Amino acid sequence: MRKLLYALAATTLLLTSWAHAAPELRSDHPERYTVVKGDTLWDISARFLNNPWYWPEIWHVNPQVANPHLIYPGDRLALVYIDGKPRITKVASNDVVKLSPKVRSEPIDTPIPAIPLDAIGSFLTDTRIVTPEEINGAPYVLEGEDGRIIMGAGDRIYARGEKPADKVGIFRRSKEFRDPDTGEFLGLEARSIARGDVARENGDVLTVNLTSSNEEVRIGDRLLVSEDRRLTTSFVPSAPSEEIEGQMISVDGGVSQIGQFDVVAINRGTREGLEAGNVMAVLKSGNLVRDPVTGETIELPSERAGLLMVFQAYEKMSYGLVLQANRVLAVGDKVTNP
Repeated sequence: MRKLLYALAATTLLLTSWAHAAPELRSDHPERYTVVKGDTLWDISARFLNNPWYWPEIWHVNPQVANPHLIYPGDRLALVYIDGKPRITKVASNDVVKLSPKVRSEPIDTPIPAIPLDAIGSFLTDTRIVTPEEINGAPYVLEGEDGRIIMGAGDRIYARGEKPADKVGIFRRSKEFRDPDTGEFLGLEARSIARGDVARENGDVLTVNLTSSNEEVRIGDRLLVSEDRRLTTSFVPSAPSEEIEGQMISVDGGVSQIGQFDVVAINRGTREGLEAGNVMAVLKSGNLVRDPVTGETIELPSERAGLLMVFQAYEKMSYGLVLQANRVLAVGDKVTNP
């Protein structure tokens, strides 16, 4: 999963709207670095920069080249200065700086991704946000062949309802998301359980052959169109186009504490201007203290405690991956422009 396609932007991205003035090089940054399997652009950027999300500003690209650069295991990177500004670029084996790409004729590995994709792969390809009407109106599993109540890959199941497509996904109703402040319904998480092919229709009874499964299929699970969504890995970090404030409303796995590389849901989406690649700061809520003079309960100011990147945005909510956590985070912590 970590060896999936990542294409760097074909032109230098100027992030003038960011709260921070400019990218800062680490005091112990290397002059050269050789990419290895398992690296991500985030990891590499963190070797050079105090703030890794600024990597698009210092990556040197040739604006006349339409095709994007790709970074592969074995590539050598160098820190150079162009017009007095630090830039990271590829170097050839003889250490001559390459300022434009060339065709690679030798066998290559797949390019490195921007962020750890093994943490978010299932959310990009399977899990989806739906409405209650969608899930409630979808065909549902009656039972398996020979009366089985638990089924898996290679089994035949029977479902009732209108056939959604020849290829279907079997989903289970999961979390229901509501805005913690307004109570507005934001979406329903449908978790992917299995995939199958509709073999036969007999009235409103469907015969489905399960081709794959990651959990046991059970009576009552729902059939939705199998989207075969293409895995998007070309995340270019950027600030949201609008000023956005929200909250982390859930964390994958049901844990109480949130740390680096945890997947979280936030109560803001495309209608607020969020899109995949947007980076947001996480603010740890301040403690409640008692004023010793007046006796009032006072909430201390929130403090910046982490950073996340949105990787899947829906209309009213989004999923993000926590990239930095300076302290333990929790559901309810605020998110805002970096």
